[in-house]
Amino acid sequence: MKLAKNISIAAFAVAISVAAVGKPTQAALVNYGFTVNATSGDNPGQYFGSFQYDDSALTNTGLETLGVENGLAVAFNYLGTNYTQVDDTDFDSFPIASFNNGEVLGLSYFVADQFAIGSDPNTPDVGGNNFYLIDQSVNTTQVGTVSYAKVPEPLAVGGTAIAAVMGLWMQRKKRATKVVG
Repeated sequence: MKLAKNISIAAFAVAISVAAVGKPTQAALVNYGFTVNATSGDNPGQYFGSFQYDDSALTNTGLETLGVENGLAVAFNYLGTNYTQVDDTDFDSFPIASFNNGEVLGLSYFVADQFAIGSDPNTPDVGGNNFYLIDQSVNTTQVGTVSYAKVPEPLAVGGTAIAAVMGLWMQRKKRATKVVG
């Protein structure tokens, strides 16, 4: 009887976990955080930002880009100033996020007289992981790198947490049964 009860509890925990994590693929807003690690220039340090996009236009095949027309939104705090996608010099066409076979390559994001994030200032059509300072003469100097990390969906985190709690509870009940019996 206890074995059947434990199996049903385990099955319930697995079902919740799978439901949270294994949902059918559908268009969704995807969130990434990024960290700029400026190692040279006038203001070395770490600076943080995020971007979000609607993945419905991605085919996950080859080199692809998504822009503001795909819901790309950028937020970046640099030297105490908050920048968004509308601060990009070519806002109608940029910033963009680049992907190779569905994997994020990075942003192409240019704020005049301030900074640029990308692969190379001469190839703005491909995002990347370099951080550049830009002077008033539009000269660029690479002063750091950018790292990207996907922000997990709250439902997936919740499903994993529920499964973990159920597992711990079952383990505790099993230990309690051994002590009593």
